[in-house]
Amino acid sequence: MRKRTIALLTGALSALALTVLPATADAATGQLTGIGGKCVDVAAAGTANGTAIQLYDCNGTNAQQWTTNSDNSIQALGKCLDVTSAGTADGTPIQLWDCNGSAAQKWTSNASKNLVNTGSGKCLDATGNSSANGTRLQIWTCAATANQQWNVPTGGGSTPPPSAGAMAVAPYIYNGWGSPPSPTTVMSATGVKWFTMAFILSNGYCNPQWDGGRPLAGGVDQGTVNAVRGAGGDIIPSFGGYSGNKLESSCSSAGELAAAYQKVINAYGLKAIDIDIEADAYSNGTVQQRTVDALKTVRANNSGIKIYVTFGTGQTGPDNSLVNRAASAGLTVDAWTIMPFDFGGAGKNMGNLTVSAAEGLKNVVKNAYGYTDDNAYRHSGISSMNGITDGDPGVRETVTLADFGTIRAYADQHHLARLTFWSVNRDRPCPGGYEGNDTCSGVSQAAWDFTRVFASYAG
Repeated sequence: MRKRTIALLTGALSALALTVLPATADAATGQLTGIGGKCVDVAAAGTANGTAIQLYDCNGTNAQQWTTNSDNSIQALGKCLDVTSAGTADGTPIQLWDCNGSAAQKWTSNASKNLVNTGSGKCLDATGNSSANGTRLQIWTCAATANQQWNVPTGGGSTPPPSAGAMAVAPYIYNGWGSPPSPTTVMSATGVKWFTMAFILSNGYCNPQWDGGRPLAGGVDQGTVNAVRGAGGDIIPSFGGYSGNKLESSCSSAGELAAAYQKVINAYGLKAIDIDIEADAYSNGTVQQRTVDALKTVRANNSGIKIYVTFGTGQTGPDNSLVNRAASAGLTVDAWTIMPFDFGGAGKNMGNLTVSAAEGLKNVVKNAYGYTDDNAYRHSGISSMNGITDGDPGVRETVTLADFGTIRAYADQHHLARLTFWSVNRDRPCPGGYEGNDTCSGVSQAAWDFTRVFASYAG
């Protein structure tokens, strides 16, 4: 059985020739890069007025896609690059703010690759001449230094919608039992770069361990992390799953739970985490609120980290209670990700049913956060299951390669934020009959065929 134990960004000014940013007919959208090749990034992809603007590793996400406009504004996530309180002093921080046409939101580029703010006459500047992730951007007296040189998007016409990036496709891998595949073998064969590693659980107390019993440092799990990173990829630990002790229940407060999450984040220097909610423990309202509040702390303390929440669904979409709870608490999630299977019957078209469930998810997210359809899709995800799913032989479903094609096409159309599945352990043919042991798919396939369908997804 799967039991998905295992299944979830003036002085010198007068001497410099200024050039206007591209006009509407020649507007461009893309990354705005600076010192160290880092990208100008909206912290945690926030859309609230006052959200910090920082440097961060380029990752292709919406938070790093900047559009230059004919009015000399520079926009991301529907808001403008803005000098806080229209300040003019050196060190005034840069933020995201509703576009209002003010001089604090007007920028011009020059031959020295400065971005000069019209209102202050000062230049966009990376604080402390630093290229470290999380470096705040500010205005400062213009100079020809590296921390004030910027590569602005150029070209004719707006570019297509931003890519979700390789992080969006991170199939689950599980080291707990059976015969886990070599992640580097899968990477080499398919081009996939990221894996969601399952599962971080409690050891009975508020202490995170792999499967509740293997330490974070050393052992097979550390070996997997090292191997994936050595091959140019990265991992997303998944907290929760179907069985075992949940941190969300074992920790007595949101503060304790946030500290447990942080312990794992610090151990591996993570860019993303996944919370896999599929056990009765999570149906408790207190546990749900504790999880939401802890994730808010994680978001506040880890600039740029991505938070994925993976949870069950019916055929027409998921229950809205958890999403509504998060929205009411002010928690933004990068992808609310459904697990569209275990619907209870054989012979179903799982591709079409997944699309139906995903449309329901989009509506839940849209209504909870007040998003447009497009923004709701971009905060939604799908975590499917490859091959024969759970249940007794008479009611088992089968998710085929053709179904994966249907799901991939839907994701391409709507630019979903996450497209993954349970699991690469199962993405290989069975040597005999399907035994329900999560080491093979139970369908006719070559090794890693399901991974190949999703691997090149760009969002």
